[in-house]
Amino acid sequence: MKQAPLRVGFDLDGVILYNPARIIRPIVAAVKRKLLKKKKLKFYVPQSPQERFIWRLFHKSSLFIAPGFSEIRPLVDSRKIEAYIVTARYDFLKEDFHSWLRKSGCQEYFHGWFHNKDDEQPHLYKEAMVRKLGLDIFIEDNLDIVRHLAKSFPDKHIIWIYNLLDSAVDYPHRFPHLRRAMEFVKKIANER
Repeated sequence: MKQAPLRVGFDLDGVILYNPARIIRPIVAAVKRKLLKKKKLKFYVPQSPQERFIWRLFHKSSLFIAPGFSEIRPLVDSRKIEAYIVTARYDFLKEDFHSWLRKSGCQEYFHGWFHNKDDEQPHLYKEAMVRKLGLDIFIEDNLDIVRHLAKSFPDKHIIWIYNLLDSAVDYPHRFPHLRRAMEFVKKIANER
């Protein structure tokens, strides 16, 4: 009997889309921990029009489709994986999200694409979506979210796309870019 395809979730910014601005993530995380004494994982949700404008500008730093994106479709076409996009982008960013869906063409072969329409905390939103979609693998670039998901789902592969400033951080399934992560996904899919 043939195995069901692996259900693989992909974050958008920093995973499907290359985003050079994500290199500052460890700096922002360190500031939150050290200066603001933030121990509990909590993400900022922009409320005012000015904050949302700045947030929209920041998300424009997702410049283009990440190298390795083209390796997803052959795995979908061969029924090795079912692919899903799960982004924590807040609802006010949905137009840009849908624009990227059209540009990438992934609506043609991804099984679903979801954004954080209720503006939930990103790590909790992604946790709920991994559970709801029954994902076997989730690929994420935010280390705080990766650690949260790895704790919540010790039986799943939570893959981390790290950046240059995070390269010394130890994590079992870490890769410098999507292309390398897809090699790992392909290996797991072929071993089933």
